[in-house]
Amino acid sequence: MATGIGALIERARVAAGLSQRALADATGISQPTLSRIISGDRQAKMPEVVAIAWATGHTVAQLTGTGTVADRAQYAARATNDSDMDHMREALLHFMELNDYLDDQAIPTTI
Repeated sequence: MATGIGALIERARVAAGLSQRALADATGISQPTLSRIISGDRQAKMPEVVAIAWATGHTVAQLTGTGTVADRAQYAARATNDSDMDHMREALLHFMELNDYLDDQAIPTTI
């Protein structure tokens, strides 16, 4: 059974230790709107999902229940200077999620 985005957002909020008010303040989404999203009475817009993801430390894929970039990505890396590979991997995946979002929104790459 698929879990709705509202329930996934609620889980992320709780896991991050945030009240609805604190999450609303962190994202710029009003608390009543956030409550409606969580309850399923209102569909979340993608910019709202991105803001919630950043505020809770989750990925867009985790909040939407879609396949993650991590599931699709193949990568190889070598750590030097006592670098933390787990931290590097998480940072890379956040950038890849953002790139995926920008592609979905048809926002062009600039150089």
